[in-house]
Amino acid sequence: MIESRDARRFRLSSLVILVLALGVSLYPLVRLQLRAASLLLRIQDPQTRNVLVRISSYSVNELSTTIAGPGEPVRAKLYVPRDLANPPAMVVLHGVHHLGIEEPRLVNFSRALAATGIEVLTPELQSLADYRVDPADIPVIGAAARALHQRTGAKPGILGLSFSGGLALLAASTPSNANDIGFVVAIGAHDDLERVSRYLATGRIPQPDGSTQLLPAHEYGMLVLVYAHTEDFFVPADADTARNALRLQLWEDVDAARARAAGLSPAGRATMQLLLDHKDAELAPALLAHLPQHAAEMARVSPHGHLASLHVPVLLLHGSGDNVIPSAEALWLAQDIPPQYLRKVLITPLITHVEVGGKPSWREKAELVEFMAAMLKESDKLRGTH
Repeated sequence: MIESRDARRFRLSSLVILVLALGVSLYPLVRLQLRAASLLLRIQDPQTRNVLVRISSYSVNELSTTIAGPGEPVRAKLYVPRDLANPPAMVVLHGVHHLGIEEPRLVNFSRALAATGIEVLTPELQSLADYRVDPADIPVIGAAARALHQRTGAKPGILGLSFSGGLALLAASTPSNANDIGFVVAIGAHDDLERVSRYLATGRIPQPDGSTQLLPAHEYGMLVLVYAHTEDFFVPADADTARNALRLQLWEDVDAARARAAGLSPAGRATMQLLLDHKDAELAPALLAHLPQHAAEMARVSPHGHLASLHVPVLLLHGSGDNVIPSAEALWLAQDIPPQYLRKVLITPLITHVEVGGKPSWREKAELVEFMAAMLKESDKLRGTH
């Protein structure tokens, strides 16, 4: 049977309509994926000229500001996409680093988010900037979310890097913050600080399935642990000098650290020399012996057992080879987060601790783009109203 011209035209028109309909229905999803890819390109290389960055590209105004904190005003920075009405909003939290909100990787990350069309606020977390994980930073996170919510009309997401990721989950679980936090993205976050501390001392990683992974810990891990409790390792007369020497070493001012350590007692100098030479195995037994006396304070800054009142979506991203906070912590977090709010968990070799790197396969690239797309989708749901 020969098809009539009118029938052929009808079939062709129907095919065109179907293709157009599919294109219209898929466009938001495709655009979201392209925005996610452009975000990753900016994070990896702020100077990139890849054509993908044009998909969603805004010039960014950077402003130094302060927000009302739980006590003193809190220093912060804003990254505002120009000529974009009612953008979604995110609070981005720095990790353990003395530069705080000026840390170059954080600045680059915040600029990349803003250039993708998100207004970003980065508050200074004083304890983390002093290499301490302290509950005093949790209300500051809530205050930052409240300030950005009031400014933009958008309920912000919270993105926490490293130990601030765990603190972000605790802030989101605090009932007084319920109206000001829309979702949480935790990158390289901890679930249990005591468990992470034991790993940093031993290189042994307990897995949720009961197995144990061996991975040498980052050489600065022991420095951070001893810095938090110098009184456990140095006599009172040496404590301040030891703390100052360790702070300088953490700032990577090695010569100044050794010069400061010269003022310690002979016993203090011997202990400090082990730390500065990263002879962690010789100090690990003392650290492990002291951990139980700090268990309660570590529990206060650990999401483990404290997320029952969490009622916002959560996305977890972790580097598979992370030797600061091991990737098993993401698996432990996935067990602690109420299942109805756990949106995505990705453990990838493309992340070291909180940096994007490595030579990825196409599958690994696609997984990371998909994760970023899920984050952008959660953000877009909460666009501003003024």
